[in-house]
Amino acid sequence: MTMSGVGQLRSLAREHVAVAALTIPRLLRHPVWRDADPHEGAGLGVVLVPGFGTSDFSLTFATTWLRARGYVPTGAGVGFNVGCTSELVDRIEQRLEEHAETTGGPVVLLGQSRGGGLARLAAARRPDLVCGLVMLGSPVLDPMGAHLHVLLAARVLAGLSAIGVPGLMDSDCLSGTCFEDNVAAATTPLEMSAVSVYSKSDGIVPWQLCLDPSAECVEVHCTHTGMGLDPDAYLALRPRLARWAAERFDLRDAG
Repeated sequence: MTMSGVGQLRSLAREHVAVAALTIPRLLRHPVWRDADPHEGAGLGVVLVPGFGTSDFSLTFATTWLRARGYVPTGAGVGFNVGCTSELVDRIEQRLEEHAETTGGPVVLLGQSRGGGLARLAAARRPDLVCGLVMLGSPVLDPMGAHLHVLLAARVLAGLSAIGVPGLMDSDCLSGTCFEDNVAAATTPLEMSAVSVYSKSDGIVPWQLCLDPSAECVEVHCTHTGMGLDPDAYLALRPRLARWAAERFDLRDAG
């Protein structure tokens, strides 16, 4: 095996969920977690979209952190994120409508990995419902540019879909009309503030693919899998989320 191959395997090994979990004690001890102002979020709604192959449970720490600061978080309700891109965006749009009505105005969309790409598509489709967008390690410039192991998993899902297993992405999501339409939509200029968080230590998504020209791009130092558990990510997001909350609070005060 070449040195490059060894390096790729080591990088992929660091992305194991058990390795990511080792960062949890550091997060829980950090001031960005412990110092919580319950008025900071001003009741601003946040819809969280999980990454590929994961569910809302994967963003439990982000949900807890947001709720402690006065935001009103909710999962996107996409189940395990393995379905057709267009169908998942439809479901996120529905959740956006529901949560905007519940919280009284436009909400924040926060997505990790593939979830960030789905969130971007939903935000571009319904800018009237979104006041801010957060993408964590999301390859928006090339959804097919992730690590080979992720692409192989996607192709396995498409194969299962072809033999009749429901609820999975199919070949059209990888190379057909669905893929082409969503790739084109993924570069649509955004009408709301957005932040794309990336890491050069990411072993799943090449960091260059996260450099969305419509977003403020912020570098952190963590793995792809651990991005939702790393204090750096929360330090980056806190002032930006607070600004969006303050802007909406001012609008509500003005009627």
